[in-house]
Amino acid sequence: MGAEDKIERSGLDTDMTACICVGAGGFVGAVFRYLLSGLHTGSSGFPVMTLIINIAGAFAIGALMGAAEKTGFPDGNLMLFLKVGVCGGFTTFSTYVLELSGLFTEGRWSMGVLYGLLSVVLCLGAVYAGQAAAKALM
Repeated sequence: MGAEDKIERSGLDTDMTACICVGAGGFVGAVFRYLLSGLHTGSSGFPVMTLIINIAGAFAIGALMGAAEKTGFPDGNLMLFLKVGVCGGFTTFSTYVLELSGLFTEGRWSMGVLYGLLSVVLCLGAVYAGQAAAKALM
């Protein structure tokens, strides 16, 4: 690997292939999130799709970690593509916080608290469920 294949960032050498894997995965995850977020989920004002996307992303990243712990696969650039890229691009923490702050700004405190709690509890549970499912299937 020549010097042209690496970039210098904060004193660390970063493999350009790894950067491409993360970027390509981020593209896939972000486009998938965009397509799903356009689905109509009712008119209650509750951000259902963001919650569903975050739970699904938490489950997926848990499953990836469970599979890696049990089998060692995926690893390397594929793991970067899936975990950092796809899951990172798919999940929507910034959107979650924006929607949460909007609910509070609008004075919808009970809905904001419910959304905040559901997001944390369900996404944490989804990570554990994904890990357990991957380990059970491997």
